[in-house]
Amino acid sequence: MLQCPRSLMRAVILSFGIVLGAGALPAMAADPTGDWRVADGVANVRVAQCNGAMWGAISWEKTPGGRDENNPDVSKRSRPTLGMPILLDMKKKPGTDQWEGQVYNAKDGKLYSSTITPVGTDQLEIRGCVLGFLCGGETWTRVGPPIPASVATKGTPKTTGSAAKGHTAQPGDIGDICLLPDIARFAH
Repeated sequence: MLQCPRSLMRAVILSFGIVLGAGALPAMAADPTGDWRVADGVANVRVAQCNGAMWGAISWEKTPGGRDENNPDVSKRSRPTLGMPILLDMKKKPGTDQWEGQVYNAKDGKLYSSTITPVGTDQLEIRGCVLGFLCGGETWTRVGPPIPASVATKGTPKTTGSAAKGHTAQPGDIGDICLLPDIARFAH
């Protein structure tokens, strides 16, 4: 009497599989590593995990040759923006898919308290605040896949070229951002 037709059994198994598969999606969505196009499209930021923290550096510029002209440190005003860290020491907030740290805004030369939050698999929400209540933000769009753990943290070689969708590599590709001097000095 308790016989189940094969088609009903397949439907139950398929439904169970879909529920299990849907449960796996948030884990994929929570990876902020990869290359991201900023909201106004003028640059891409490569985000990678360097010794337990997320860091982001400019990996592509629409107009090559940018300089950090608004930096309050006069000695840094001539440094290239390509390879410049802008997401600094972002630590994962417990129990959430959100990281907090600082963001450097080259347009005004200021550091802001910041959070990054993956939204689905193809968007990253950046939010920065001054004095804890004057906040703003934007949404970045993924242009390159998640990045494996850094050679600087794992000791195994890897490649992180900038052959991301929508652009070609520039001379001086920044590669593994964990090896950039401004990031490496904090990560070790």
